[in-house]
Amino acid sequence: MSEGLLIAIIGAALAAVLSGLGSAIGVQMGGKAAAGVCSEKPDLFGKLLILQALPGTQGIYGFIVAILVMIKLGLLGGTPAAITTGEGWTYFGACMPIAVIGLISAILQARTAVSAIHMTAKQPEASAKGMTMTAMVETYAILALLVSILLVLGI
Repeated sequence: MSEGLLIAIIGAALAAVLSGLGSAIGVQMGGKAAAGVCSEKPDLFGKLLILQALPGTQGIYGFIVAILVMIKLGLLGGTPAAITTGEGWTYFGACMPIAVIGLISAILQARTAVSAIHMTAKQPEASAKGMTMTAMVETYAILALLVSILLVLGI
């Protein structure tokens, strides 16, 4: 395995691992808050589940970028590409927007989701407002996903 290929694989792994870690932390934060509310108001489970799940999307985004890199490098059923060290660093850099923003935005989105869960506990009719507020943080994860995809496809 060439040094360039190894660097590219590490970038793909970081895209999946860091965004997945952020999502796991975020979903756990939402789950803790939702469990507390459900213990008192079990009828709110459906609304709370959506709020808990929202920070989980960043992990999916990182996974998508990692798969795209593996496809481009011929690592999924093909012959692995022979790439230079510089090309490896280019792939690594292409993975960083979703790796870093995925990690951070999932945790920040979870903080918003926790607040929305508490709001829903007090005002169940306001759950859609809480979902909208929580989804606003998602915008930046989507932008990072698009940047990473465009960079990977442009290589």
